[in-house]
Amino acid sequence: MMRNYFKSRLFLKYIWSYLFILLIPLILMTVFIYRNAVTNLREEIEQSRLNQLTQAKIIIDGRMKELSEIASRVTYDKRLTPYRVHDPYFSGEAIQALDQYKATSSIIGEMFLYFHKDNNIYSAKGLSSLDVFSSIFNFSNWDNEVVFDDLNNVKFPTMRPADTVIRNSHLEDKMLAYLVPITPFNPNPHGTILYLIKESELTSLIDSILGNYQGFSYILDNQGQILVDNRQGEALTPTEAKSLFGLSTGIHESLLNGKPHSIVSVTSENNGWSYVTVMPSSQFFSSVVHVRSFIIMLFSILVLVGAAIAIMLARMQYQPISTLAEFAHAKAKPKHRADGAPAAGNELDRIRTALQEYSSRVDLQEPYARNHFLSMLLKYGNAQSITPELQEAFDLHFDRSHHFVMVIGWNEPIDSQEKRLEHQERIGLLAQIQFPELGAHAYGVELPQLDQIALITSFDLNQELQEFAHVRSIVEAVRGNLLEAFDVTPAIGVGTCYSSPDQLNQSFIEACSAFELRTSAGYGTVTYFEKLSYAPDHTLWIPNSSLLKLSQSLKQGSYDVAAQMIRPAIRGLQATELSAIIRRCVCFDILNAMLKTAAEVGIPNLIQEVAPTMIYSYSLDELESGFLRLASRICGQVERNHQKEEQSQMDRIVAYIDKHFMDHTLSLETIAFEFSISPSHVSRTFKEKMGLNFIQYIWQKRLDEVIRQLTSTNDPLKEIINRVGYLDTPNFIRKFKKETGHTPGQYRKLHAESGTG
Repeated sequence: MMRNYFKSRLFLKYIWSYLFILLIPLILMTVFIYRNAVTNLREEIEQSRLNQLTQAKIIIDGRMKELSEIASRVTYDKRLTPYRVHDPYFSGEAIQALDQYKATSSIIGEMFLYFHKDNNIYSAKGLSSLDVFSSIFNFSNWDNEVVFDDLNNVKFPTMRPADTVIRNSHLEDKMLAYLVPITPFNPNPHGTILYLIKESELTSLIDSILGNYQGFSYILDNQGQILVDNRQGEALTPTEAKSLFGLSTGIHESLLNGKPHSIVSVTSENNGWSYVTVMPSSQFFSSVVHVRSFIIMLFSILVLVGAAIAIMLARMQYQPISTLAEFAHAKAKPKHRADGAPAAGNELDRIRTALQEYSSRVDLQEPYARNHFLSMLLKYGNAQSITPELQEAFDLHFDRSHHFVMVIGWNEPIDSQEKRLEHQERIGLLAQIQFPELGAHAYGVELPQLDQIALITSFDLNQELQEFAHVRSIVEAVRGNLLEAFDVTPAIGVGTCYSSPDQLNQSFIEACSAFELRTSAGYGTVTYFEKLSYAPDHTLWIPNSSLLKLSQSLKQGSYDVAAQMIRPAIRGLQATELSAIIRRCVCFDILNAMLKTAAEVGIPNLIQEVAPTMIYSYSLDELESGFLRLASRICGQVERNHQKEEQSQMDRIVAYIDKHFMDHTLSLETIAFEFSISPSHVSRTFKEKMGLNFIQYIWQKRLDEVIRQLTSTNDPLKEIINRVGYLDTPNFIRKFKKETGHTPGQYRKLHAESGTG
């Protein structure tokens, strides 16, 4: 049995799913422990380095302060006045005093006293000329002229970067030169104290910071110059080294030499110097090898145990699905590809396929879809296109013997909420209505005109009643129900009764024609197209009702119905023995009706396109073809006008929605009443033109506005959601997370972090 299970891809997916359920938290836990160990160790090392570096800064600041204090004492030491220094008798005391001052600081390598414009310089070893001084101390990057210029002109304490000094022509050492004017802080000093400090005196103070790690230590002055460069291992480029200047006190991360480094920086409050150490981040991981080894071992054990548990759980989970899949396979027709092979898919796919038939029936209960199908039936009359499955899903039945259409309208504006609710009640009443005593039932169809409803009626003829009497009884029953429910008298146009539902489009055209003539008989009356066809005194001519039906079919863009009116009329002329002039006059009636309709639908100059000899020279067959071409031209123009009007109207609807989408009362019904068109027509047209339905469009507009306000304001979330017209805050948050993957609060936080970064 287990062997058969392993042949199922779904069973294998379950195994992998359970493994992932195990592995994901295990991996996260492993990463957390590992990163936590590394982070803690790293923080300890960096904090230790920060403390040590701070201590080194304090020591070096203290040494620099000592040098400044020595310079101050030299200034006020009587033994070191210019007079006594130049006097041969007292010069010995001056040299001895300099030696004493030098001894007070351990970092002083050499100490010199220089008076401005003097040709000599004094040290603990005695007096020497500037030429002798330059020969003894030869700086690589500090020319003699610059040295003398600095000695004479320095106005404030200045530390020069470590430089290579060649002493006595053969000894080489790296030293820093620290110049302190005397008197200190005097804008017009009379001399300069020059301290020469070995670089090793400063680097030895911070060597303990790196310990056994490879890295760098720098001391930079307040201008960003590198005073001390102490490195172990690789070196930084000058640009990278200068990037260390200006870092705030603390621990930083940076990419140097293409590798991540940890940087610790401390800034002196006394002189603005920066003390920086740089260490490769990779060195920290060598200290957690034992942690990594332990985690790998534990991870491997848990994976093996988890794999066994996953197989057991997968089997328990798969067994009922396997049983259900076999049941679904037995109840549903197996799907096959075009090549005859079974369709691909696992057990869940087969179950889903079996259930799609039932779920599709539920989905198709949408009233707008039902209204759309009935509208297509009125337009094209092809009842056979509605499959038995769709008829059952929509609860439609056209199994009666007779069928006709009536158009019902109310001559009253729908300009208030009360009128809107009443109109919705009318639609609800007429959506599906039955008259058992008359053997009839009817289905309401919302027409594009807001104040009109078409009623498709089917009935079995009562043997005791004539057909017209039966139709009139049904119409009066509908009229009576409307009067009883709403106390408003409607106008009704009734089409001819047909034996097949495929001819409902003709009955609809006739009902529209009869409805248009309601004004001549007064509003609130019932007009029967069948009665309009009665013309006993004009048997030689085409009845006015037929011409009216032809005109109405052209206005509706229904070429099939128009052709059904033209062909019998022309062929009827061919079968009679009328004179040629009478035949031509009858043809003039047809042509006049078509040209008049063409002018009404926006083709005013169509008569100019008709050949002058059309009526007089063409045969009746040629006239029939010409009339059919004109009908096709007019119907095509009607379709184009309809599409253009729909697009223009949809543009206005979209503009209206874009302006009012934050109104929580905005709905399909309010749009319909605002533009005086039926809600079903708005729904269908909106989806066709925009590619998404009305609800989806409103949701997207509100979602975009919420996102905009989340990222540009600090307003409370609930206030933003209510402001855009959504009153159910919890439901909005759920939909927002499903759409974006984040809650609104998380989205705002992520955007704020990315914005500041």
